Amino acid sequence: MGIFSALAERRRARRAGAETARRLYAAAAAQARAPSFYRAGAPDTVDGRFDLLMLHVFLLIRRLRRDGPAGAALAQALFDEAFADMDRALREMGVGDLGVPKRIDAMAKAFYGRAAAYDAALDAPDDADLRRALGRNLFETETAPAAFAAYVRGAEARLASAPLLAGACAFPPPP
Repeated sequence: MGIFSALAERRRARRAGAETARRLYAAAAAQARAPSFYRAGAPDTVDGRFDLLMLHVFLLIRRLRRDGPAGAALAQALFDEAFADMDRALREMGVGDLGVPKRIDAMAKAFYGRAAAYDAALDAPDDADLRRALGRNLFETETAPAAFAAYVRGAEARLASAPLLAGACAFPPPP
């Protein structure tokens, strides 16, 4: 295989990964928009919608980390897709070119903080830490309703066997 063939193959693989990431992101976004989350108590605000979306992206990334180098690459592509969408949304809302990077940086920091809290909480044996993490980050309360913690655990269990590398995932019904 010549150098140009190798470069072309790498480009094709990158495009395929980006398309898979778009499908996974679309699934996370569709799930986060489910009206039943908001009827069950999730805040129907810009911040609440962002937090629900990032929770679903986090669940996909957490699962992809178990799939070796291919999973890590797809997790990065999914993260990139999510924040490219945030960039587009901010620009559509009228945020100027100079303000977008600052807002994206703040959103990324918020995502990493939530991801660390959710990771630790999901590794805990009971739901107390998860309810506290969801309460702090999504509900802005001390603890989240038990139904939301059960939903997150159920989503993690369902994603455990999902063929994410093929771009297929199905979340459980919202609480």
